[in-house]
Order: sequence, then C-alpha cells, then structure tokens
Amino acid sequence: MASLIQVRDSLALAGRADARQLSRQLNTPQPLVEAMLEKLVAMRKAKTVDADDSCLTGSCKSCADGKKCLTVSYTLIS
Repeated sequence: MASLIQVRDSLALAGRADARQLSRQLNTPQPLVEAMLEKLVAMRKAKTVDADDSCLTGSCKSCADGKKCLTVSYTLIS
C-alpha cells in the first residue's frame, strides 16, 4: 500500500494524473488514492485540473475513451 509521499512523488513524475492511473501504478485501491489526492489538495500541495476540450478526433461523444474526459486529474502546485 502506498503512502501519501509516494502518491505525491508519482504525481510529480507524471506531471498530471488521475486517481485510476496512480492506483494502478502504485498497486493501491483507488478509493484510498482518491482520499490521498484530496488530502494533498486540502494541504495545497496539489490542485485539480479541469478537463480540456482537446479531443484528438473531434468526436468525443462516440469515442471509446469519451469517459476519460470526465475524470478529475491532479497536478502538483509549484
């Protein structure tokens, strides 16, 4: 199980990631990773990143990865 520092370090290496990505990378349950990310946000060490409209194909509604746009991503605050 990952620690808060490991989640922060993995987020720093990725630059931008969501809880699902970090959960897989750290082999830690996603709800725990989400709680740690929220803790980092509360500590003002990280922030949420709004989903952008940069769809590669322009057809996100029919895209198999369409739900990726709805996930909350996080990045560290410098």
